[in-house]
Amino acid sequence: QVQLTESGGGLLQAGGSLRLSCAASGHSFSTTTMGWFRQAPGKEREFVAAISWSGGTTYANSVKGRFTISRDNAKNTVHLQMNSLKPEDTAVYYCNKHRTQMAVTTIPGDYWGQGTQVTVSS
Repeated sequence: QVQLTESGGGLLQAGGSLRLSCAASGHSFSTTTMGWFRQAPGKEREFVAAISWSGGTTYANSVKGRFTISRDNAKNTVHLQMNSLKPEDTAVYYCNKHRTQMAVTTIPGDYWGQGTQVTVSS
C-alpha cells in the first residue's frame, strides 16, 4: 500500500507564492519518479511537473520559470514551490507516484493523493 497526502494549498492574490507538499507512507517511493498534476473546474487533469529519484526535472510550458519541484528521499516527501501565481493556476493539485524508476516522465501511475485546492484571485 502507498498513500500520498498533499498539503499547502490556499487562497491568494495573483503574484503571490505557495509551497505544496506531498507526504508518502507505506512502501518507499524514493526510487520512483514523482509528479504533480492539476485539474481546474470543467477541465481535464493536466501535467504540471515531475522529478526523478536522482533529481532530474521536467515542467509543463505553462509553469516553466515560475514553479520548482523538489524532493527529499530520506523523508519521503516531494514539494512544489509556486511563484508568480496567476488566476489560470487555480485548480486542485494532485501528487502522483509514477511507475518509472529513474526516467523523468509526464505519465502518471496508479497512486494519487486526494488533492489540495489552490485558488488565485485577480
